[in-house]
Amino acid sequence: MGRVQGKVAMVTGGAGGLGAAQCRLFAREGARVAVADIDPAAAEAVAAEIREAGGEAMPVTLDVTDERGWDKAVAEVTGEMGRLDVLVNNAGIAILGSAEDMSLDDWRKTMAVNLDGVFLGIRAAIRAMKGHGGSIVNISSIKGMIADPMTVAYDASKAGVRNLTKSAALHCAQERYGIRVNSVHPTYVMTDLVRNAAASLDDPDAFLEEVLAKHPMGELCEPEDVAYAVLYLASEESRRVTGAEMVVDGGYLAQ
Repeated sequence: MGRVQGKVAMVTGGAGGLGAAQCRLFAREGARVAVADIDPAAAEAVAAEIREAGGEAMPVTLDVTDERGWDKAVAEVTGEMGRLDVLVNNAGIAILGSAEDMSLDDWRKTMAVNLDGVFLGIRAAIRAMKGHGGSIVNISSIKGMIADPMTVAYDASKAGVRNLTKSAALHCAQERYGIRVNSVHPTYVMTDLVRNAAASLDDPDAFLEEVLAKHPMGELCEPEDVAYAVLYLASEESRRVTGAEMVVDGGYLAQ
């Protein structure tokens, strides 16, 4: 317990799936948590759950594609909680489509959330943290390392997050800001993001069975598995880790 005691952590997409698991774990480990989400009611529900369990949390309304929204959100967090020590760029979307049939609108929508949103978050966090240091954790995907024919925009956006992370890490290191920037690369996790993508296919069950068969450990990861990787990168245990990639995939990429 207390691995991030006293730190202020902000998680985008914090109202559901991976983000909510990260918020709950941060709170259990002593952090004050800003639950940032485009859905204010859902963000308040997670924050209220944390408060009822004895933690400290606040909801923050944020569309990660909104440049001014980022400035407002970070100012709200630092104004209420005094500082920002950890940012997890977790918010993301997945729209199925190949390089042949993906529409430009869907491509741009994916990039706006998954890549532009991470860039805006990194920039805002650096400006807020450079006086005292901190940790930025970007949620990429194993699809940032390997590809699938039907997730062209998602794969490209997550690959972009992978190298964006390294560039930001090098910048912060060279400037001696004391800010570490790392990425986490989960496999398929049974969240609404995966369920909704599967539901758009002709045979969702067959898709999920095929996905499961690709995991040597014989089961998919849970949101908490990813949250513990994020917790490590947010904590002082990883104080010499920056520009790194942490894979949480049940052995998927080892094949």
